[in-house]
Amino acid sequence: MNTYEEKKSLLSEMIAFSTVEGHLNKKEYEFLFLIANELNIEKGGFNDLFQQELPKLPINNELQRIQHFYKLALLMHSDGTLQIKESIAIKEIGVRMGLNSEAIKRILTKMEKSPKTIISADVLKKIFKEERN
Repeated sequence: MNTYEEKKSLLSEMIAFSTVEGHLNKKEYEFLFLIANELNIEKGGFNDLFQQELPKLPINNELQRIQHFYKLALLMHSDGTLQIKESIAIKEIGVRMGLNSEAIKRILTKMEKSPKTIISADVLKKIFKEERN
């Protein structure tokens, strides 16, 4: 992520995804706030994103798209429950981002089986690379 606008766009998309089931719980908010801090977005600017709809900026770098998808998947699991709407939405978002649908399925399955839904960066890259071939 290079520009402040790109960072806000990423976070805005994450906020939209987190409310797909109609509400935002405390764990999801805390996770989003953690991401905002990581992106150097101040609390006021972060909270403003809940009231705004920003244009979605394309992510041209494949590695950044994979990282963004993974952050969305972590957000999906942050509250400890997996909603059907979330599962459908994350797959649609991944495909719209230009990611391989089989890699998406493999990542989500692997996260569900992982005790803390964490996958290493090397494993993420490996799965997407394997599905690309």
